[in-house]
Amino acid sequence: MRPIHPWPLRLMHWLNALAIVTLIGSGWQIYNAAPLFPFSFPEAITIGQWLGGAVAWHLAAIWLLVLNGVSYLIWGTVSGHFRRKLAPPGPRAIWADLLAALRFRLPHEHGRYNAVQRALYLAVIALGVLAVLSGLAVWKPVQLWWLSDLFGGFRASRYVHFFAMAGIVGFLAVHLALVALVPRVLWPMIAGGRDQGAVR
Repeated sequence: MRPIHPWPLRLMHWLNALAIVTLIGSGWQIYNAAPLFPFSFPEAITIGQWLGGAVAWHLAAIWLLVLNGVSYLIWGTVSGHFRRKLAPPGPRAIWADLLAALRFRLPHEHGRYNAVQRALYLAVIALGVLAVLSGLAVWKPVQLWWLSDLFGGFRASRYVHFFAMAGIVGFLAVHLALVALVPRVLWPMIAGGRDQGAVR
């Protein structure tokens, strides 16, 4: 019997979690140095303690995210993971599964993603790519002027970067809420587990 989540997927999942949490926490510290909006993030939930420290953490975590992301794209393509698990769903399938989820009638099958999950995973991958590209435009607006111009300049790139981050944080909130509602899905992401059918 195949594992619910193969070890490469589990390893990349947790490396991604580490990178994203570090990026968000350090990004909030960087944001506090020059806020875009009339609010700041509490120091208790930021990483880096000061601007220089936050930038160092941010740059270290971005390379982990990029290397891990490229590894995931290669592994997902070669292993057939994307073809089997993340084929883009149609609007009707998303709507039907969303209604079933809102009525608490959507079965959860270990290792099988419903249409809503597939749409969310594909969306967060796209947000991750957008966050990386807009982050590069903010980090090197002179050297990567063409990328900065693509987003509308340095200031516009900061807004794009912020909203991409906000979208990723929103995904994490939904992701963690679903794990809290169906806690039995957590252990297979740690130990692999064995596929034994649907969980309701």
